[in-house]
Order: sequence, then C-alpha cells, then structure tokens
Amino acid sequence: MRTTVGWGVLALVFLDEVAAVAALWDVGSHGQPGWLWGPALAALALLAWNFFASPKAAHGGPVARPLVKCLVFGSASAGLVVVGHERLGLALLVFSVVVNAAAQLPLVRAVQE
Repeated sequence: MRTTVGWGVLALVFLDEVAAVAALWDVGSHGQPGWLWGPALAALALLAWNFFASPKAAHGGPVARPLVKCLVFGSASAGLVVVGHERLGLALLVFSVVVNAAAQLPLVRAVQE
C-alpha cells in the first residue's frame, strides 16, 4: 500500500512537470512570433530541468535543484496569469506546491531510492 501511494505521488509530480512545460509553451505562443517562442520557452525549461532539477541531474544540488524547480513552476504559473489564464495559473501553482511537498514525505522518498 505504501509503495502504491509513493508511486502515485511520483506520477503526480511527473504530470505537474509536464503541465509546467505545456504552460510555458502556451505562454510563449502568445508572443510574436508564437511558433518560435512557444517551443523555445518549453525547450529552455526542459534543458534547465535536465541539467539542474531532475533526480539524476549533473549539476543538481541542495541549492540548484529547488531554485530551478521554483523558477520553472513559478514562471509557468505567472505566465499563465499574465496571458489571461488566471485561474489556471493559480491552480498550477497550488498543485505544484502540494505535490512537491508530498514528494518530500518519507514514504515517497523511500520509493525514489
């Protein structure tokens, strides 16, 4: 049962990360030219995540990992608010905080190791 809950939380964390990248793509597509800025913002977030925030990041650490996570989720949420999706931006922010806090619980961390 504990393993199931742990994997469930990790699945929600992954969905949260995908939602943040999709939100940044949407935010970028509101710029000019949208076909360029949408993918560019998403790619920038993916690169930052790969190098600093992923569990096996080459340059992640006790400062870099949380900082990059805050930047990605914060910019995605703020960007949604700026382009007119206020409720969606707030929902993404609240979901990100709750899910990432749940991922710090001992039963979830035990599954990660």
